Amino acid sequence: MTDMARGWPTEAETLLDDLVTLRRAIHREPELGLQNPKTLAKIKDALAGLPLELREGPSTTGLVAILRGPANGRTVLLRGDMDALPLVEDTGLDFTSETSGAMHACGHDTHVAMLVGAAKLLCAARERLAGTVMFMFQPGEEGHHGARFMLEDGLLDPLPDAAFALHIMPNAPHGVFAGRAGPLLASSDVLQITVKGAGGHASMPQDAVDPIPVACEIVTAIQTMVTRRVSVFDPAVVTVAKIAAGTTYNIIPETAEMLGTIRTLSPHCRAMVAKELKRLAPAIAEAHGCTAEVDIEEGFPVTICDSRAVAFGQSVVESTFGEAAWLTMDNPVMGAEDFSYVLEKVPGAMFWLGASEAGSDWRSCCGLHSNRMVLDEKVMARGAALHAALAEQFLSEGFG
Repeated sequence: MTDMARGWPTEAETLLDDLVTLRRAIHREPELGLQNPKTLAKIKDALAGLPLELREGPSTTGLVAILRGPANGRTVLLRGDMDALPLVEDTGLDFTSETSGAMHACGHDTHVAMLVGAAKLLCAARERLAGTVMFMFQPGEEGHHGARFMLEDGLLDPLPDAAFALHIMPNAPHGVFAGRAGPLLASSDVLQITVKGAGGHASMPQDAVDPIPVACEIVTAIQTMVTRRVSVFDPAVVTVAKIAAGTTYNIIPETAEMLGTIRTLSPHCRAMVAKELKRLAPAIAEAHGCTAEVDIEEGFPVTICDSRAVAFGQSVVESTFGEAAWLTMDNPVMGAEDFSYVLEKVPGAMFWLGASEAGSDWRSCCGLHSNRMVLDEKVMARGAALHAALAEQFLSEGFG
């Protein structure tokens, strides 16, 4: 590890007040989806005056800022997502959301601030960089495929040699980075099943074809399918989270609708589960005189981290912050991430950063997507420093 890399944490601490100010400004004005113009304006203001080339595309308010070092070597991408969640905030913070029905409950405000901090650190060290850094500020992560749109818009062309992202975790040990090789997060698909029968009077079910018990049987059969058709070594989670049918107590409805999610950890399992669901539900419905339509809307792919990138990241973390700062995860998380689109095309990795209050019982903290989620802003300096260290060392040495 170079002297420059060892100095990143100290340099990042000098930026912490600015990072906190930026994070809180973004937190007050959260934006949803692919269009985050207020957040984009704050990012541009924070980057003003730095030696960066800016790229924007037609599909989103995403921004790629490019820093070119004096040597024409490798290129590394660092990513931070921008968008918020459709929640009503209940944290009581002084800088609570002022946007009705929106909240930064997944830490994207901190991701932006950390990436801006990394940009400032690396711009200050530009003359010593052995290549190019791409800072990817991405909207639309919360189910809107923002990374895919930015790729399709050509904002990452030519593709970098490696890509890294950080994601805070409020209910994890303060300041600890975590990761794993292979699947880190699951694919995420939306499952919709519509069972159609024949309506009638609730007192005379023999004269109708009731879709509700059929829907219930399908839900149970799905769980049996998962435990009997899916290998425990390549798992899947299928959750039916909503069933809607009927209008009142004495009418058998014509239809019953189900809505849920499918999570898998490999493309093979993802395809197999979809095939089984499209076979299972119509067959059960037909056995009871109903029909069933199965629609699966594909969401994010599996987030698969390159083993070289993870080993490299662990080495950088331990060299920069000490061995106690790294945790190798035993298992993936069944949430999903659209950084997966980048990792399908570029070797790289995402790492978690524990953001619980220093000294607190991190197990009792509210987790991601909670409208009461809070975090310790001091970890942002640590995140900015790791971004910078990852970029500097990869440009100098590659994965090693």
